Amino acid sequence: MRTTCHALRTALCLIALGPGLAAQGQPRRILTLDDLYRLRDVSDPQVSPDGAWVAYTVATPDTAEDKNRSAVWMTSWDGARTVRLTTSKPGENTPRWSPDGRYLGFLSSREDEHAQLWLLNRSGGEGRKTTAFKGDVDDYVWAPDGKRIALVVEDADTAKPKTPAPIVIDRFQFKQDEIGYLGKRRRHLYVLDVESGQSALITPGEYDELLPAWSPDGKRLVFVSKRRPDFDRDNNWDLYVIDAAPLPGAAPRQLTSFAGPDNDPDSESRPAWSPDGRSIAYLQGGPLQLIYYAVQKLAVIPAAGGTPRILTAALDRNVSNPVWSADGSSVLFLLEDDRAAQLARVPAGGGAIERVLDGARVVLAFSTGPDGRIAALAATTEAPPEVFAVEQNGLRSLSRQNDAWLGELRLGAVEPVSFRSRDGTPVNGFVVKPPDDRSPPGGRHPALLRIHGGPVSQFAYRFDFSFQLFAARGYLVVAANPRGSSGRGEQFSSAIFADWGNKDAQDVLAAIDYAVAQGWADPGRLGVGGWSYGGILTNYVIGQDRRFKAAVSGASASNILAGFGTDQYVREYEAELGLPWRSPATWVKLSSPFLHADRIATPTLFLCGDKDFNVPLLNSEQMYQALRSLGVATQLVIYPDQYHDIRRLSFRRDRLERYLAWYDKYVKP
Repeated sequence: MRTTCHALRTALCLIALGPGLAAQGQPRRILTLDDLYRLRDVSDPQVSPDGAWVAYTVATPDTAEDKNRSAVWMTSWDGARTVRLTTSKPGENTPRWSPDGRYLGFLSSREDEHAQLWLLNRSGGEGRKTTAFKGDVDDYVWAPDGKRIALVVEDADTAKPKTPAPIVIDRFQFKQDEIGYLGKRRRHLYVLDVESGQSALITPGEYDELLPAWSPDGKRLVFVSKRRPDFDRDNNWDLYVIDAAPLPGAAPRQLTSFAGPDNDPDSESRPAWSPDGRSIAYLQGGPLQLIYYAVQKLAVIPAAGGTPRILTAALDRNVSNPVWSADGSSVLFLLEDDRAAQLARVPAGGGAIERVLDGARVVLAFSTGPDGRIAALAATTEAPPEVFAVEQNGLRSLSRQNDAWLGELRLGAVEPVSFRSRDGTPVNGFVVKPPDDRSPPGGRHPALLRIHGGPVSQFAYRFDFSFQLFAARGYLVVAANPRGSSGRGEQFSSAIFADWGNKDAQDVLAAIDYAVAQGWADPGRLGVGGWSYGGILTNYVIGQDRRFKAAVSGASASNILAGFGTDQYVREYEAELGLPWRSPATWVKLSSPFLHADRIATPTLFLCGDKDFNVPLLNSEQMYQALRSLGVATQLVIYPDQYHDIRRLSFRRDRLERYLAWYDKYVKP
């Protein structure tokens, strides 16, 4: 079967995507559940070395396989041509150009149980499989000479006998969502010779090595690791440097020693060498005791070692994805701000920060090319992420994957709002109003208070399918960023440290008060809900406020004390709450929705994946049983073979359908 097409042979692969093309001459309609299968997820833009093309990944729903299938696409810089490059059933992702532009690499499991590296020659032909590891290739980066590739490869799977062996646990952190029980498998660095196909292991041992980056001369690699005994006990990542062709037994050189995370892999930000090879830009986190509440800062350290300089010390906002300018005079990066994510620049020696691309949008990724070209992946409240060329007068569309579908729709208006909480704290968020013909007489709508997960996250200027679905059903959606959210600085996010369900609950309740006071929300028809920490805070809210007619609590927890040791957050719990036998009052206080479940009168729908190790199912089972015992209307929905993130398409649709049915039944019967 043919799985690729060459840019010069595009008669069948060339696709014209114009905004609203399918809707020309047709009246716009409101969103429905079926539109979930029309949404295309665009990601990972990569500018070619000659600047002529931008490659990216597009994930499209495959109803036959009941999952999203990803493929590699590319669009010419002038936007005139769009080409789908891969079409295999397993899908492809992570496109990366070779430095000379000859090859486009990608990861796929199209001929293997595990993801392997493939190379597509731009002169024509099929993709060529270049690795055959017994574990997944998780990441890769080209050497400057284009002859070698650094790989991050997971250790081989252990044999799976007919009768599984006992699982022996001897690690401090022993479970992780989507991985399961943690054993001795690690991820290591290899260097692949492109011509011969031979790979050499350069970081053997008992540690994980992640996010490699080549020095400009191709002689060294910087990477992120925790190379210390009992590394599970903290999140103290550091940068290490190693020769790309190390002598046998050569150990990496530790570059950073900050007592906190240097370039936490969760940021998915690769360290970046300066063009002259003398400095490395990276992310420095906060003190370990602040865990994920700390703000990530942009730092630069001499490649030979020394004291890092913090370039964003006065910013008090999270940053990520540093990239040096071609002349080494400045560093581009992503800057998270209030409800937005922007593209910014700072002089390499420190100084004023320039917002290169700001406004009411979220910039999720970017890639640089020759002559100052920048391709950005950006989203707004009106449109999902797409690839754009960044120009002096703004953004120019390149990918247009969702334009035709969006052209058919009449969406609810998304409006930013600001109000004050009970104690006077300013809080920001959004309201989403139903399309005009869905407005009831008098203007007051049944309203849904939606709460985001995290807790250190935020509702942002980004398209939200569920919000638009609720609005299409006639609901006003109220979405606030309470204390604990990101985008407002470290003090704002850490305000709920060891005090969940207090200030943040006041803030989200103030959001619904504001919507009622503005005459938008019907105070007699209110619902609430969220997923993960959004579900956790939902439980706190309905435990202290009975005005909500219905609640949806997804992947949530309430009996915090009983959850100790059952999920992946043992480090975070110890840092924030202390050990239960040393600070029992804190654990008991935070378990109030379960220990005082008799205060809850709201009909509540609980949902969770049965393999969720992030917020395990037992938490939802406990709350369901508590409300069932109390005679409060409740239901528990368990999604088989699903983790914290529900991936199966039919289950994602089922979840939205159940949300609507539950809210319709109790909020607007």
